[in-house]
Amino acid sequence: MDDRLTVPEGGFWPAPEIPRPNIYPMEWRVETEKLAAIYEKSKRMVWNPSDLPWDGIDPDDFTVEQRLGIMYWFSVLANFDASGPAVFARATIHAFEQHEEDPVRKCFFSITRDEMNHEECCQRTIAKLWPGGPLDWEPVTTLEKAAHNNIGWLYHNGGRYWNGYSNSLGKYSLAVLFTSFMMGEMAASTLFRGMASGARHPVFQEMFQRIGRDESRHLQICMTILENEWPGLTEDVKSQITRQLRAGFVFLSMILWEPPEGFWDLPPYFMANHRVLMSHAREAGLGVLSFDEQAENWQVAMARVRTIVERWGIEFPAIPELDIDGVKVDVIDPEDIIPVF
Repeated sequence: MDDRLTVPEGGFWPAPEIPRPNIYPMEWRVETEKLAAIYEKSKRMVWNPSDLPWDGIDPDDFTVEQRLGIMYWFSVLANFDASGPAVFARATIHAFEQHEEDPVRKCFFSITRDEMNHEECCQRTIAKLWPGGPLDWEPVTTLEKAAHNNIGWLYHNGGRYWNGYSNSLGKYSLAVLFTSFMMGEMAASTLFRGMASGARHPVFQEMFQRIGRDESRHLQICMTILENEWPGLTEDVKSQITRQLRAGFVFLSMILWEPPEGFWDLPPYFMANHRVLMSHAREAGLGVLSFDEQAENWQVAMARVRTIVERWGIEFPAIPELDIDGVKVDVIDPEDIIPVF
């Protein structure tokens, strides 16, 4: 066997240039050591939803209405959390294609894994208390029919959001995308902190504590990336970010509070039935905050976001629903919705 190297006359031929977007050539560039450290922390913080004491959830401990209310709340949550794995898997692929630095890609992967855990919590809770939920069951009572119909309308809207998100990855800059992600993670960490302290059942307490820790780490990832992306923004990009902040409020209010007009395509009876079902979940000890408590939590989260973005010269949108002044933003189109949970 001839093991001598072959060197062509005139030198080696250069390989053809690889068209973009493409995951090749492989590279592991590190520019932000803080992100690499966060990824290492994420590996140490991994938890398994299967290890939660699910036997501690006994359907007989709740009334039928309470079980339906809990199922409904987790179905609403699933409209956000169950989209998380696909959203961040798509974002991970995009980060590879755009040759973002290695810690960005790895942090996206870690969020994808965490979101799968959060989805599993929705899945297991619903299966435990309402087999066939969210939609694969036959409602009998008026309350059951209302819940089933509301969930169907929620997922109709989720489908509209997914189409807009899928098209956004090649449409918006990282500064806009990550501001949207930051908005979602700020909302999520706010929600689960309140739920963990308000829940009366130990399984839900532990679940919400673990999810809340994950969401706080996701927020840290977003903020670290934005510190790199926000300096030197053009006025056009700043305006896009302002619009996305309003879109995030409109979209995320379904789980954080109550949805304002501007995105949600819902029948006129939806909100009345939504409130009744949420009250049953609250009575079951799930930790669902009252309307006023939810509004206060949302105001606190919005104040934090406002402080962050205005530091970089980004105008904050008006949120009249919470008596927050700012820049007026026109009606939000479904194609403009990027925020994730």
